[in-house]
Amino acid sequence: MKPWKTLEKRTILDMAPYLTVENHTVELPDGCTIPEWPWIITPDYINLVVETVDKRFLFFRQTKYAVSGTSLAPVGGYLEPGEDPLTTARRELLEETGYEAPTWIWLGRFAVDGNRGAGNASFYLARGAYPVAEPDADDLEEQEILLLTREEVEAALDNGEFKVLAWAAVVALALRRL
Repeated sequence: MKPWKTLEKRTILDMAPYLTVENHTVELPDGCTIPEWPWIITPDYINLVVETVDKRFLFFRQTKYAVSGTSLAPVGGYLEPGEDPLTTARRELLEETGYEAPTWIWLGRFAVDGNRGAGNASFYLARGAYPVAEPDADDLEEQEILLLTREEVEAALDNGEFKVLAWAAVVALALRRL
């Protein structure tokens, strides 16, 4: 299979660093051209599932602007320019929760939208986490830290309590690895 070829790019909205929208002209493998293919540029990010030393799972109950009501959420955050995903994951774990973890399991890197871009998500499972400091998060949302059993996490996943697709995906992938 041959990939699509980008012939031209034009920025139509620039709200960097969080959102840029481009209009691409692309050529399909059969030679046909699509003159207006929207492409979304957002920062790459990480999400991680945190298992503590006592085998409980650390999540947040929080609100998000695009989510109705509250949702369960994993630790997450955007990569800083030039920062690798594992460094981001370690930084976000400490900032958001005050925890560190000795064991890190890579769960994969995934395109957010295979046809329109929107960045990439890197997923991790942090094991053996323990508190070392008070949280120092700069998140805009209110959030409550929860420590859940595996059974509670599985029930929450089954009941749709992780209301963002990436969050449900990282939880499912982490549970499969355990």
